[in-house]
Amino acid sequence: MTTPEHQPPTPEPVSKDRVYRSPMGIVGGALLLAIVLWLGTDALVRGEGRTQWLALAGLILLVPLVSAFTLRPAVHANEERLRIRNPLRVIVLPWGQVAALRSGYSNEVVAKSGTKYQLWAIPVSLRARKKAARRSARAAAERSAAARGERGGRGLGGLGFGAPRMDVDADGPVRAETDKVMDDLRELLEHRAEAESAQGEVIVRWAYEVAGPAIAGALLLVILLAVG
Repeated sequence: MTTPEHQPPTPEPVSKDRVYRSPMGIVGGALLLAIVLWLGTDALVRGEGRTQWLALAGLILLVPLVSAFTLRPAVHANEERLRIRNPLRVIVLPWGQVAALRSGYSNEVVAKSGTKYQLWAIPVSLRARKKAARRSARAAAERSAAARGERGGRGLGGLGFGAPRMDVDADGPVRAETDKVMDDLRELLEHRAEAESAQGEVIVRWAYEVAGPAIAGALLLVILLAVG
């Protein structure tokens, strides 16, 4: 009679990340990079002497910075933690370390230590907020008019021609897209803050892969300008 082998415990499935990025930031960054690379490459190919060195220094400085502030930012969220990739830092906050998620002129997360971290990938659009507020007011007015129409009867000859058409979803107030994202993150925080798997320490890592080339390009540019 053989003894059955003990099978290793099956690891718990890790929840998939929800990834939030700024579409307009990506589009703008791609356009800026295209312009910088076009001008820099043209100066390198057609320029002479010092111009080529200045173009090289400018490319080394600008390409990492433009990428960092436009293409790089992202927010990853799952049931265990919030991972924020900002231009020059990566911050990992377990939900148990998050005190609040705030929205004002910018979106930010506040750790229980009191430290604030801005969410670069979820920018606030005041224009979108005003547009959403106008739509909410219009929807409320339509609902109010519809309620008055129902109380007052069916309209012309009971055929219902007096009732306004409802174009906006009546489930609740209209929200700007980034405000909806913050609502999703707050919901995750509310449900996962006390979970055992969502505890841990805050981790902050500087993006040396961005800062290093940018600093090298800046130093080269300063040296060239000083020598010239």
